[in-house]
Amino acid sequence: MKHLVVKLSPILLTLLAAAAFAQQPSIPEIQFDTVPNLLKLPADIYLGEAAGVALNSKGHIFVYTRSGHTRLFEFDRDGKFLREIGKDLYGFDFAHTVRVDKDDNIWCVDEGSNMVIKFNPEGRVLMLLGRKWELVEGRPEQPHPGAPIPPARPGLFNRPTDVAWDPEGAIFISDGYNNSRVAKFDKDGNWIKTWGQRGKGPGEFNIPHTIATDAKGNVYVGDRTNNRIQVFDPDGNYLKEFTGFGAPWAICISPPPNQFLFTSDSVPGRIYKLDLNGKILGVFGKAGKQPGQFGWVHEMTAASENELYVAELLNWRVQKLILHPRKGE
Repeated sequence: MKHLVVKLSPILLTLLAAAAFAQQPSIPEIQFDTVPNLLKLPADIYLGEAAGVALNSKGHIFVYTRSGHTRLFEFDRDGKFLREIGKDLYGFDFAHTVRVDKDDNIWCVDEGSNMVIKFNPEGRVLMLLGRKWELVEGRPEQPHPGAPIPPARPGLFNRPTDVAWDPEGAIFISDGYNNSRVAKFDKDGNWIKTWGQRGKGPGEFNIPHTIATDAKGNVYVGDRTNNRIQVFDPDGNYLKEFTGFGAPWAICISPPPNQFLFTSDSVPGRIYKLDLNGKILGVFGKAGKQPGQFGWVHEMTAASENELYVAELLNWRVQKLILHPRKGE
């Protein structure tokens, strides 16, 4: 018996998502402004796809971009270009996310090289997790749709996506497109454990695409293809899951003491604000090319509950958003 396979265009997917959103219970819409032309690039430097964005304690902006070569740029809080970090680095192959830890170390998760790279604030490499495929063997062939995924191996990643830390400095890596698991390391980079496999049940994943931690060390994993965020304790024990906001492409948690969770459903271009119990407090944005619209938000970082930075793949830019929530949003 032959089966008919129907491929839906991105436009149709967006329309279907909009129709589904219209049928949801009323969610308050949060008003916001965007800062135009945030990043001031030198005349001979351009952004490609803005895959990652992060902030350090000084408010400096780090952008991990896919251009002619994967590149990492640093800007000051006003968007003035400061420097490029890791130019022509062996581990830079296909940017996915960048994060900055509490000590202002800069971490790049590179989906193409299967590596997570830690830089000190001065931009020198401090730690490497994972290992790039051998150039003499060529880039690993990806499994065909429906084909079995190669077995996951300790210490190695298969298209990792993101990184986060608990208050003790333990490292959590979402790994990722193929392995469908979370890997935990101690602060010195020693492998501790993993949890998860491909599936739909509690503690299982289908593209864990983004990861964040709260002040207690709980781990929030954006399980993108399963349309949910799963929450675990620091040892990987399943606690709960949140749904009702589409596919979580990017998540971030605002700083203490009053923490909120933001998640981007990036194809229809909406960003949701939740409390840490999973209650949806508000939503804002839509797909588009203009300021205040979004083209596939791939990573977000929150300077505060009302100041958000978003990196977009389709629009090759980073936007700074100032939210104006009403009481209770």
